[in-house]
Amino acid sequence: MIGRRLAHYEITAHLGSGGMGDVYQATDSKLDRTVALKFLPQAFAGDPDRSARFAREAKALAALNHPNIAAIHGLDDGEGGERFLVMEFVPGSTLADRIGRTPLPLDEALGIARQIAEALEAAHDKGVVHRDLKPANVKITPEGQVKVLDFGLAKLAGGDAEETGRALSNSPTLSAPMTRAGVVLGTAAYMSPEQAKGRSVDRRADLFAFGCVLYEMLAGRPAFEGESAADILSCVLQREPDWTRLPSSVPPAVRQLLRLCLEKDPRKRRQ
Repeated sequence: MIGRRLAHYEITAHLGSGGMGDVYQATDSKLDRTVALKFLPQAFAGDPDRSARFAREAKALAALNHPNIAAIHGLDDGEGGERFLVMEFVPGSTLADRIGRTPLPLDEALGIARQIAEALEAAHDKGVVHRDLKPANVKITPEGQVKVLDFGLAKLAGGDAEETGRALSNSPTLSAPMTRAGVVLGTAAYMSPEQAKGRSVDRRADLFAFGCVLYEMLAGRPAFEGESAADILSCVLQREPDWTRLPSSVPPAVRQLLRLCLEKDPRKRRQ
């Protein structure tokens, strides 16, 4: 794909791959800017229903005009029939790269968490649930601005009631050609219990993932770990995070916030 030209976009680099598509860096020759192109996975290319939903979600996400959400500029088709999103190119490193295995300073972690929370609130107000929030889907620009990326698993409230999210491990998102009740999509270590069970989810699933991300920033380790996907999902469903990993500098109010976000029962989760 590198060097290929689609309409007025010239692909210059491969940025990443996941179950919901491949993402490339490209130059927009009309507006002289760098963009990101996200292609509909080949597994979905021949599925008219999935293609139509891809377009509907793109329109909904285009309404998310918020400084902490990577913007969508358009939806286009290549000459070969490839369907792709034209998205804001966000420079900088991911939160996953920033964390590594080292806890972030408290002030930095809370500053990043606040921006993530504001992005989620803006999406939820528009009826959009992310369903795959994790450090790898959060970028931090050189100026320190947080951008939440990859709404590829996003669910529209009131949309497909049976759709859920799926994950195999603490690894890049994987997917199945169709997503139905009882099938999970997402990333295991950041999934809510109801998502892990293949149930229909709402914004409360994002709140659980937010708690997982905040815990990881403060502890330097994921809230739920295991040697396999099954081990991780078992921890999500049955165990509490190791609260002793949190530094002593984390104040009681933040500890309580984490406990409320990571409630197994979504009815008790922090709103």
